[in-house]
Amino acid sequence: MSIARLRLFQLVSPALPVGAFSYSEGLEVLVQAGQLPDAASVHHWLEAELDRGALTIEAASLGRLMGALARWREAPGGHAWQEVLDLDGWLLAQREAAEVRAQQRQMGRSLLQLLADLGLPLPGDQPPRLAWPAAWAWAGLALEIPPQEVVEAYLYGWIATQLSAAVRLVPLGPTEAQRLQLALAPSIAVRAAELVAANPEALWNGGVGAGLAQLGHAELYSRLFRS
Repeated sequence: MSIARLRLFQLVSPALPVGAFSYSEGLEVLVQAGQLPDAASVHHWLEAELDRGALTIEAASLGRLMGALARWREAPGGHAWQEVLDLDGWLLAQREAAEVRAQQRQMGRSLLQLLADLGLPLPGDQPPRLAWPAAWAWAGLALEIPPQEVVEAYLYGWIATQLSAAVRLVPLGPTEAQRLQLALAPSIAVRAAELVAANPEALWNGGVGAGLAQLGHAELYSRLFRS
């Protein structure tokens, strides 16, 4: 087994200290509204997000972010860093809810800090903070993981986090959650192969329901999650 694959396992580990477990990205709103009452509805929801959610635009941007970060690492004075910042800001703007934008910033900051603590900091004395997709792209580059596997891991990690939230909300038993993760593996592989070669600016976000749920999370009377 390659060192890169072992590093990939570390990146998708639930023990990664970035706080992903504290967010539901609107799932809590949908469960409280009775729209996700069982495993079948959760499966359908996750398939829809893999097909046309904001997640896909972020995943399709990872290869471009990795390329720009690689160029910036080699020549810090060039235009590559501005390309990273522009794409980072554009992706953040795709997220309608302030809670989700705060989530993206917090998780990105936590991942970059972790990488710095592991001896893999961004180049430069005080580089600007990056949101979650760009920080994930830097992790893939710094850990020497191929772009397609970085995209696969990004999709896999999002599904795993959503299922972790579903276990606490639906309720969905842990065995059923594992069954769903296994069933979604082919879809993750297919989408990763498509998205790694896609132009993110040519994609569209059809996750209107997810966006509305994320916007509604701040208005919940009681909640377990931060988004």
